[in-house]
Amino acid sequence: MDNLYLALVHFPVVNRKNEPIGSALTTIDLHDIARACMTFGVNGFYVVTPYQDQAKLADQVIRHWLHGEGGRQNPSRKQALERVRVTDTIETATNQIQKERNQPVVTIATSAKKHNNTISTRQLRQRLCSNTSHVLIFGTAWGLAQELMDNCDMQLDPITGTGDYNHLSVRSAASIYLDRLTNGRDSAER
Repeated sequence: MDNLYLALVHFPVVNRKNEPIGSALTTIDLHDIARACMTFGVNGFYVVTPYQDQAKLADQVIRHWLHGEGGRQNPSRKQALERVRVTDTIETATNQIQKERNQPVVTIATSAKKHNNTISTRQLRQRLCSNTSHVLIFGTAWGLAQELMDNCDMQLDPITGTGDYNHLSVRSAASIYLDRLTNGRDSAER
């Protein structure tokens, strides 16, 4: 899956009232999603925040693991954090990928809510075989703002459980999607 990237967006996202907001960085998201990306062979992981204090925090965490005592004590965590890049917008991230790969970039939004015209992980898995880079975009807080979702090329089916409750942590959702994309299991196969 060397043509797959992940992005964790902190703006624009929504709050529980579906109002557009920006959210704060959670360092555990940074660690855990980077580790999932490493485990499943994802090429890169973008942390997207326009807030300078949040970008600085992310850079400090990354620097600790890449150049500080953290990386010396835990080389496998260092290896995972090497895949993390911090950008101010999703457009900056996709432009970097396009320049790096010299190929088109397809953006795929994720959401816990069901929307029209979504694709399954099986359909996305088939698309990953193309000469195109793909960015799977996750939102923090209560999910991606509609304006960002509308600008994505496609949207992935939500992860559903056995009941009505559907509020996974973004770390869990990223891992589940990556497992389904890598190992070929879809929710319909339960």
